[in-house]
Order: sequence, then structure tokens, then C-alpha cells
Amino acid sequence: MLSRLLDHPYFDLPPPKSLDRNDFSAEAVQALSLEDGAATLSMYTVETIRRASGFLPEAPRRWLVTGGGRRNPYLLSSLQQALGSPVDPTERAGIDGDALEAEAFAYMAVRCLRGLPLSGPNTTGVRAPQTGGRVSLARAA
Repeated sequence: MLSRLLDHPYFDLPPPKSLDRNDFSAEAVQALSLEDGAATLSMYTVETIRRASGFLPEAPRRWLVTGGGRRNPYLLSSLQQALGSPVDPTERAGIDGDALEAEAFAYMAVRCLRGLPLSGPNTTGVRAPQTGGRVSLARAA
């Protein structure tokens, strides 16, 4: 199952690259038990990160994990083993892992309001820097 999931051509493409949320589905693991599904998706996460690290110019000395996965000791230890470097939740670097995504979206929202690029050739491979989003202001009642 894991091999089939990792067979997606995206993983062999060099960066910059980007995916849409519809590029993958949970269908592949729906027939698995809860335990097997969780283990498969955990190892899928580990392996995709390990493969992506091969595109970096040099190996990071430390990896910081945010999101819900940072609370999963199995995931963190598996990442550390696969990557050969320390893997820590963002809190160990003084970063609030619960606020990081909201802060990133706030940063992008301000850039959007100011007409500044959110994406560029070095991040997602677009030809030129791109603004994003659409501003919809609420009307007074």
C-alpha cells in the first residue's frame, strides 16, 4: 500500500513544484483498519519528507515540525530515524505551533491586501511573482 501511494510522479519532480488538495485522496487507505491506516499514513509522511530532503542543497542540521503531527511521538521519532538529524516540535525553538499557521495566513492576507506577491518562481515554479486571493469586504447591515 505504501509503495503504491509513493508511486505518484510528483515525488520524482524537482522543486519548485506545487500540488492541489485534489491531487490525492484517502481512498487508498479506506479499506485498512484504523491502526493500519494511521501507521501507513504516518510512514507515508515520513517517506515523502525523506524523499523531499534529497532535493535540498545540504542536509538540515535540525528539523522543526508544526501542525498536529508535532504531538505524535511515533511520527517524530520515525522522522528523526529517517532523516538522521534531530526532529523537534516548533515549541523547542520558541515558536507556537498552534499559532504558526494562523500567523502565516495573516502574513499572506496583508500581502494580498497590499497587492504583493504570495508565490514566485523559486517557491512554486510560476513564471513570474503572483499575487493571490480575493478580497471580499463585508457590507454594513
